[in-house]
Amino acid sequence: MMWLLVWTALLLGVMLYQSLPETMASHWNSRGEVDGYMPRFWGVFLMPSVMALMAGLFMVIPKIDPLKKNLKRFMGHYAAFVLVLLGFLLYVHSLTLLWNLGVRFNMTITIVPAIAALFYFIGDVLRQAKRNWFLGIRTPWTLSSDRVWDKTHLLGARLYKASALITIAGLLVPRHAIWFLLLPVMATTVVLIVYSYLLYRQEERHDT
Repeated sequence: MMWLLVWTALLLGVMLYQSLPETMASHWNSRGEVDGYMPRFWGVFLMPSVMALMAGLFMVIPKIDPLKKNLKRFMGHYAAFVLVLLGFLLYVHSLTLLWNLGVRFNMTITIVPAIAALFYFIGDVLRQAKRNWFLGIRTPWTLSSDRVWDKTHLLGARLYKASALITIAGLLVPRHAIWFLLLPVMATTVVLIVYSYLLYRQEERHDT
């Protein structure tokens, strides 16, 4: 299924290649206006290449992670996360191709719900994640303690799901939707780093 998504992204570009402009719109600002371009070759093949590299990496991670036994404990959620992430990238790629074929829509309003859904799913995965080196909230303190890892990820799951809801609320004010996306995630990142550190210090004091 993972490689099916990669091949779909590639075949879409190949089939539409001759219908696309030589210079493709590739980036949109917070108001949904195009502010970046790239040659057609890269507009068609860059995203499938990124997806292929990510798919290959996600296949290798369970084999090389020193904590691979922990990864196996939530492998179902790990595999689902990979599919959702690649599906999201395929969605973005498809929207980019559509725009360059002349179909006009507000890119911000179209992308935001997908990002919110991704955040919500990340929250679900974090709740199940066990200590490992590649997927999750990896701070020096979560990687040093199962207790710190579990508590930090429980909070992270709630915060990412809350971030998803705030991101969706940004659709009410499309011109500022980007801030409803960025600020919750930035705040969540800071809170989780500090929280994991405080938990670790608490654990150290308890052990001494």
